[in-house]
Amino acid sequence: MSFDVAAFRAHFPSLASGIAHFDNPGGTQTPAVVGDAIARTLTGPLSQRGANLVSQRNAEHVVGEFRSAVADLVGGVPGGVVHGRSATQLTYDFSRTLARRWSAGDEIVLCQLDHDSNVRPWVQAAERAGVTVRWLRLDPATGELDLSSLDAITGRTRLVALTAASNLLGTRPPVATVAASAHEVGALVYVDGVHHAAHAAPDLAAMGADLMVCSPYKFFGPHCAALVADPALLETLRPDKLLPSTDVVPERFELGTLPYEMLAGVTAAIDLIASVAPSGGSRRERLVAAYALIGEHELRLRGRIEEGLADLGGQGRLALHSRAADRTSTLFLTLRDRLAVEAYDALAKRHVLVPAGTFYAYETFRALGLPVDSGLRIGLAAYTDDAEVDRLLEGLTDFVG
Repeated sequence: MSFDVAAFRAHFPSLASGIAHFDNPGGTQTPAVVGDAIARTLTGPLSQRGANLVSQRNAEHVVGEFRSAVADLVGGVPGGVVHGRSATQLTYDFSRTLARRWSAGDEIVLCQLDHDSNVRPWVQAAERAGVTVRWLRLDPATGELDLSSLDAITGRTRLVALTAASNLLGTRPPVATVAASAHEVGALVYVDGVHHAAHAAPDLAAMGADLMVCSPYKFFGPHCAALVADPALLETLRPDKLLPSTDVVPERFELGTLPYEMLAGVTAAIDLIASVAPSGGSRRERLVAAYALIGEHELRLRGRIEEGLADLGGQGRLALHSRAADRTSTLFLTLRDRLAVEAYDALAKRHVLVPAGTFYAYETFRALGLPVDSGLRIGLAAYTDDAEVDRLLEGLTDFVG
């Protein structure tokens, strides 16, 4: 079975705009079924959760479905799924909570491949606690994680935070290898799964992640986030909370009334992905199969783009920095003698959206030795098709030529 991109594109009314979206790592377009689920939930009978009236039961049902869907997506359990406004917010919340366990002399280990949302909250928490920050290094020549830097993990390490896929380069570091080293010394592993979950179904256990965050708006859902962990681990954490609010896990980490309509949208997005796979099997099994089909489609298109960029790069006009053997369909490049923002403007005139910027990958830029805002990021999604790739390559060729 092959992926039917035309059928999948039909779910997205916004694609009728004619814009070729290569800005997908910053957030995908939203399918009609997600908008419908949000509207239906928000305008139907709805109140605070309970069991007596239909409005209460609707809210309860939406929360339960959200937790089950996210758990299926990442290979977790519903009781370990925490809703948050964003991955940044969740990481700040959990960094403050976990830092209460740290003391002077402790160390944490961060990664140069990461979005700043999985860097700065930990750096700031470490500064307040008097804890040393050490680094897993990026090899700029290969775009890979430098495994010799695993010696940053020592008997003093309390936490290792790293990405499952770089939002700038697409690199998928060997999270399981890093996690094994961390667990040997009793450290927790906090994984940013935001970019990874847009291209593959994460596997919490296989990765060795103790806590993982993801953002549904990167995979066709609404703007919110989720953190997934073992409920037993969450039971050991004591966040700040209002006195009357529940202390039950995972609700103890969710501040205020949940946005029920957003939760319904997340479930609809995950179900849409699962629908790509043949019927039969559990939702988790269908998600894994669906992502495999989508992945083949995205990597084929990535290959086409790489061939086109190689022709331009061979002429000394650009440099491609996405080089890792295992990576997503996201590509980062810099231009010779031209500004990235000029390319962005030129492509936008063709209704081809390829953004320029830092993309919050501050440490990655530093490791690459590149000026901030110096490149373009090309990011594919399941709805990207060959015609859009043609337009991208034609636009880039005209610009650099």
